[in-house]
Amino acid sequence: MRLSEFDYELPPERIAQRPLPERDTSRMLWLDRSGGRLEDRMFREFPDLLAPGDLLVANDSRVFPARLAGRLGGGAKVEVLLLGALGDGVWEALVRPGRKLGDGARIAFDDGVTAEVMRRGERGERRLRFAWPSEIEFDAWLAQHGHVPLPPYIRRREGDAPEDRERYQTVYAAGDGKSAAAPTAGLHFSPGLLKRLGERGIEWTTVSLHVGLGTFQPVECEEIENHPIHSERFEVTAPAAAAIARAQGEHRRIIAVGTTAARVLETMAGYGPEFHAGNGETSIFLYPGRRFQLVDGLLTNFHAPRTTLLMMISALAGIENVRRAYQHALANEYRFLSYGDCMLIT
Repeated sequence: MRLSEFDYELPPERIAQRPLPERDTSRMLWLDRSGGRLEDRMFREFPDLLAPGDLLVANDSRVFPARLAGRLGGGAKVEVLLLGALGDGVWEALVRPGRKLGDGARIAFDDGVTAEVMRRGERGERRLRFAWPSEIEFDAWLAQHGHVPLPPYIRRREGDAPEDRERYQTVYAAGDGKSAAAPTAGLHFSPGLLKRLGERGIEWTTVSLHVGLGTFQPVECEEIENHPIHSERFEVTAPAAAAIARAQGEHRRIIAVGTTAARVLETMAGYGPEFHAGNGETSIFLYPGRRFQLVDGLLTNFHAPRTTLLMMISALAGIENVRRAYQHALANEYRFLSYGDCMLIT
């Protein structure tokens, strides 16, 4: 398939720059993939569009303050986006401006913390080795000095705001922060809406996929099948696996909350007919022509053109259905991308 098939014009004013005052007040476009029907809804109606017994599977990975501001020896500013810890002070990262950061370059941060570029990766990433004074505990330093890793298309003069620490995080995020970006479909959920789901008999479980380079890497191959996806770590607990296996065995719908949850489900489904607990890394790439094995529906935000995320939802819903849905959303002033509105595909 050609990359150009997943292109569309996204006006800058359609990209949401801030979250709405309340999480669950976003708009939601409902797409019936079997008939192609579109309906304009509000996210607060989400529980009413599901059936008792449906299983929602969300990604509970927590975002950490992954963006750092540093300087080179000559004073030039450098921005570092940490993607994942590799141990012993070594991190995988993206850097900007990349042209100034070859092997051996040193970046200085506040409080005497430094990082040296160990090597450049094949797709622009860097491997950095951090060093810090003995009196500093690095995780605590990062929590204090790191910034919320808002995507680059959120352009504010003041950068990230205090509210982003809460709003660029799902209300059900668990464990230590390991994601360099939020699983944004989950940002719409409020505690009250989660309660309503339970009252309607809709089941809920979580898996974890820790967002890293695979989510940020642009597609540069005109033939999309040749695009290599960087692996990302995931975990499925025994209780989650049992809930998914029960729903599968009882032929109940399994609806992924976000593309990251869908990647975990489809990765594990590829290991055999019986869903089980596990952890590892996934580089699964879902695009039209590749069949979903487990996911029956998907809640997702509106994605940027020419991205693997747009390709994934096109694999589930069909390219023409997605094109019509996006044309409708643009014409009806839906808000796009991370802090934007959402779409339910069933």
